Amino acid sequence: MYLETPEGIQLPLHPAGVPVRVLAFGIDLLLRSALLALLGAVWLYFGTFGLGLASLSTFILLWWYMVLFEVLNQGRSPGKQLLGLQVIHADGTPISWSASLTRNLLRVVDLLPFAYCTGILSMLSNKNFQRLGDLAAGTLVVYQARSVTRQSLPKVAASPMPLPLTNHEQRAIISFAERHQSLSPQRAEELAAIVAPALQVPQAQAVQHLHSIARGILGHP
Repeated sequence: MYLETPEGIQLPLHPAGVPVRVLAFGIDLLLRSALLALLGAVWLYFGTFGLGLASLSTFILLWWYMVLFEVLNQGRSPGKQLLGLQVIHADGTPISWSASLTRNLLRVVDLLPFAYCTGILSMLSNKNFQRLGDLAAGTLVVYQARSVTRQSLPKVAASPMPLPLTNHEQRAIISFAERHQSLSPQRAEELAAIVAPALQVPQAQAVQHLHSIARGILGHP
């Protein structure tokens, strides 16, 4: 599964399977249980008022813990963040409040009849490992994508593409420009000469012209 960036670069998305998601949920469950126990011990000292605070804390930790972390922490609860997971929309965009609320409210259904049976069966029945809550909300749990670090491009003026190019052709031109420091002048000229006829430029200018097109594709001045 791939997500295409505005620059035409395809980033792989790897849906998280059942074991790692169960482990992440277990970590969050232990953390919430510890927080409930700690807060419960503190609220005991406040008497009747403490019972109200304990009820409020229980409600927040049970129903809003996941939602708040998912929306405010790039789709990552502490358990997911520890294991390198995040929740996103199926189109690769960050998860919204409505989607997070939907997937977490339907967790009650995924838990039926016991021990997450419905949710696990749902995850095993589709290639993206989506439980019912994910299917309803249009979300995915994926391994967090690594940021793409780009090499510097040659300092030449950007120019537009001389003709429509496919994403694959654009990526090849960008890769050629990014590798300019590792290519000898002779090798760069040899590679550029292959596409010079298609670009309708003299072979002597093909290298610089490819560099200019690469800067134009990436929106550099």
